Amino acid sequence: MSKTKISYGGQAVMEGVMIRGRDTAVTAVRHPTGEIVTRVQKLHRIYTGRLRKTPFIRGVIVLIESLVLGLSALSWSANVALEEETRPNSEGKERQAGKDSKNEISSLYIGGIMIISFAFGIALFFLLPLFLTNLIDPYIESSFVFHLIEGVVRMAIFILYIKLISMMADIRRVFSFHGAEHKTINAYEHGVALDPENIQKHSTAHARCGTAFLLSVMVLAILVFSLVGQHALWIMVLSRILLLPVIAALGYEVTQLGARNMNNPFTRILIAPGLWLQNLTTGEPDDSQVEVAVVALKEVLKQEEAEVIQSA
Repeated sequence: MSKTKISYGGQAVMEGVMIRGRDTAVTAVRHPTGEIVTRVQKLHRIYTGRLRKTPFIRGVIVLIESLVLGLSALSWSANVALEEETRPNSEGKERQAGKDSKNEISSLYIGGIMIISFAFGIALFFLLPLFLTNLIDPYIESSFVFHLIEGVVRMAIFILYIKLISMMADIRRVFSFHGAEHKTINAYEHGVALDPENIQKHSTAHARCGTAFLLSVMVLAILVFSLVGQHALWIMVLSRILLLPVIAALGYEVTQLGARNMNNPFTRILIAPGLWLQNLTTGEPDDSQVEVAVVALKEVLKQEEAEVIQSA
């Protein structure tokens, strides 16, 4: 029986990495003591079932999954990072983190932050470009040019935003863990041994990265909003909100198509901007950060191997 190829992915969290497999997500974080602690999550059926594999619908599912799993991983990693250095690293290996933080951050608190951040993202990257472009509408001759200018403004705001937050030391460190995640997955997909020396030879860019997905969303937004056309401002505001899941679904399919056809020269040209943009959201990791990503990936592989044995 042939095995279905699994596309591993994930995200950076505070002092660590989350890797998502077929049925399992593992978050690995460097504890203040120096240990690497892990958390294993079995994925809900909505993230592994038929809808997750259905073209166009799966893009919306992935968007929801990214928000929910991302929120959970960030919340847990923040709690681990706040734990005191009360337990020495006597075993020299990873352990399961307990809920022994005196300053534990609640999921409700993080959830509120994420909801506010999501609303802020829509306002900053979709509504603000619309309002700014609308200011010069009397000087624009066609609907397509209007939406093209809006798209350019959206991209400029996005790049400026990434540049500004990357000036924060904590964010730069998260970006380095993002690079560690990409390097580790690239090394695994190239079939090399998962040790820091081999992994460090690989790129911090990956075709399935969320940054490339965001670029696809911004480009496709120009086309979709052009089809909607110019209307009263309130209608265009509403369209920016209601059509976001549609654009996200299309963007996911474009990103996956590019990742599956990396050997095609034309495809490589098309995805090059997305790979370049990742220079803004990834950093070169050190070996200790790569070690955390390796622990997360190996734990995912171990969990899935155990599931195969149990189902045999």
